[in-house]
Amino acid sequence: MKDKPLIVALTGSIAMGKSTAAAMFQDIGIAIFDADATVHILQGPKSNYPKGAAVDAIESLFPRTCDTNGVNRKKLSQHVLGNPENLKKLESILHPMVAKLRSDFVAMHKDDDILLFDIPLLFEKGGEKNVDKVVVVSAPVEVQRERALARPNMTEEKLNHILSIQTPDAIKREKADYIIDSAKPLDDMRLQIENIVKNLRQSLA
Repeated sequence: MKDKPLIVALTGSIAMGKSTAAAMFQDIGIAIFDADATVHILQGPKSNYPKGAAVDAIESLFPRTCDTNGVNRKKLSQHVLGNPENLKKLESILHPMVAKLRSDFVAMHKDDDILLFDIPLLFEKGGEKNVDKVVVVSAPVEVQRERALARPNMTEEKLNHILSIQTPDAIKREKADYIIDSAKPLDDMRLQIENIVKNLRQSLA
């Protein structure tokens, strides 16, 4: 039997239904570490740790990008979008903090058999090397585009830019251990997830 917990990454391109899938995993009792949500907490209003833990360092590096509500993401984006050097500086603040909180999460759930890491840019950052299994949420491109363009403030240009910097869905599917088809009805999607968890648990036996 493999030492538990089994670390499973959940990923998927924009508007593929990853958040819906994550909620379903959580509903059936799988603990989830959400990388994006953790970054939002670190950049949010300063309160008890880890809330706002990255704010002072970000303000020091990028002055006037933070206020009492934490990081102003619009102001910060003006410094990092299209600026790889500044993006690396920002990541040098956030990545160690996220890694520490992820480590704390694993320690907290050390008796669980499966843990899920919700990582949007898994393949883009080479994170698949650090997990045991990868689950990709996918849908046909026309479904993806319809969902994405229905979002507030989304445009064709913005969507095309986002897609250009994400690993193509076809490659993600090739690298996946499991694929969730989010174009199916929700009940079907939930059944897919239940079957994945069942299969993962069988692999641990």
